[in-house]
Amino acid sequence: MIINDVKVYENLAVELNDRICTVKVNRPQVLNAINAKTLKELYEIFEDINNDEDIDVVVLTGEGKAFVAGADIADMKDLNSLTAKDFSRLASKAFKEIEDSKKIVIAAVNGFALGGGCEIAMACDIRIASTKAVFGQPEVSLGVIPGFGGTQRLTRLVGMAKAKELIFTGRIIKADEAEKLGLVNKVVEPEVLIEEVEKLAKAIAKNAQLAVRYSKEAIKLGSQTDINTGIDIETNLFGLCFSTKDQEEGMSAFIEKRDAKFIKG
Repeated sequence: MIINDVKVYENLAVELNDRICTVKVNRPQVLNAINAKTLKELYEIFEDINNDEDIDVVVLTGEGKAFVAGADIADMKDLNSLTAKDFSRLASKAFKEIEDSKKIVIAAVNGFALGGGCEIAMACDIRIASTKAVFGQPEVSLGVIPGFGGTQRLTRLVGMAKAKELIFTGRIIKADEAEKLGLVNKVVEPEVLIEEVEKLAKAIAKNAQLAVRYSKEAIKLGSQTDINTGIDIETNLFGLCFSTKDQEEGMSAFIEKRDAKFIKG
């Protein structure tokens, strides 16, 4: 078990309970704005999570009234072209570690998710938002563009036309509009946000985890190619499932009309 033996993080709070790991950005004094230190810690924790067989699902959220209000402007203000590229690469590396995680990552968006906050949420597999959550990519109002994957992931989630509108105007949208656009999966009242996310996490965790991971891989890889190649990817992963004990157990349990007992870890 890696996570329970982890280092102490300066800007993150980490908790493992019943195979669900909660990672909380913990800089409430600046509305959880992410600086270089936070990005490095996010990369490190998700690297550890990927290697921890006691974790099936990750919940990513923020402390206090914000999810992540954005990148820390004080950390960015005096960057030059070269150091700005390095900062963007650091964020991209951290968010790619989240996006490519073997585990399913659910964002519990409890408040502001602007700029880098919206971008980190989009790197997660599923987004559940509080009615108090707001989303946006307001970078053009600061004289820059989204630099942590926003131009790419927002376009893939909501379509090119809407992504252009939101990025070009920097408009902030409420959770209900984000849901209509497909940016979030579900909107719930603030007091039940974590309860709803944990319910979803448990529903995912009870299934055959290798099959869940193969499903994630098929969706991710298939979305980046043509449909015929995507179907080939799916076919190969489907075949691999039949070399697992989980497939044998799952289908036997179905025929025997009992609950499946899948291998954990």
